[in-house]
Amino acid sequence: MIRKPFIAGNWKMNMTAESGAKLIKELAPLVANANCDVALCVPAILIPAMTEAAKGTNIAIGAENVHWAESGAYTGEISCAQLKEYGVKYAIIGHSERRQYFGETDEGVNKRTLAALANGITPIVCVGETLAEREGGVTEKVLDKQLADGLKGVEDVAKVVIAYEPVWASGTGRTATDAQAQETIAYIRKKIGQLFCPKCAEKVIIQYGGSMNAGNCKGLMAQPDIDGGLIGGASLKLDFATIVNFDK
Repeated sequence: MIRKPFIAGNWKMNMTAESGAKLIKELAPLVANANCDVALCVPAILIPAMTEAAKGTNIAIGAENVHWAESGAYTGEISCAQLKEYGVKYAIIGHSERRQYFGETDEGVNKRTLAALANGITPIVCVGETLAEREGGVTEKVLDKQLADGLKGVEDVAKVVIAYEPVWASGTGRTATDAQAQETIAYIRKKIGQLFCPKCAEKVIIQYGGSMNAGNCKGLMAQPDIDGGLIGGASLKLDFATIVNFDK
């Protein structure tokens, strides 16, 4: 099974309309001939401006979160319909920072994932363990629960992107070795096969989201089960183009 690589940036709470548009303008010619899908997931307030900035390029614009309700009294949230109005194609769901700082749960991840799928938005579902969990030998147990609960009720798992982001390596400058990342992502694929079917699992794009950068992207992307990256800090600068062009 040949899976098309997918490199997505996660701007987190960074950039303004002016600086974001400038970066996209500079990135566009550098990634125009990429052999992978490319996206930038940006703060909700920047989506209209970044959608405009990315017009005519191969850079898709994604969101950093999405709510499960169609509308209602959910102050500060954003709905699928609001995202679709601007042509948003992807939404990050269950990022470790959302779980850590804002109390998001596997149940909430599941509801957001199902809502995104129902509205034609590709969910980038984040899973991963903390340093304490890895050192405690419970990485697989943690992933089992996140995957089983987060993907409950999904009819076509091939429409979901999974991002493995070891919390101990996300934004810390620490990175799993190529072998560590491959081993864990291979386990995730195996688990998806158990939850759905082996052939289904072979179709699922699984990204590595633990501080992939211009220096380590080639080694990580050479691993058979790693299909891309969910890029944090490096997506805020032109280094992102080096990652996108990992195969050149």
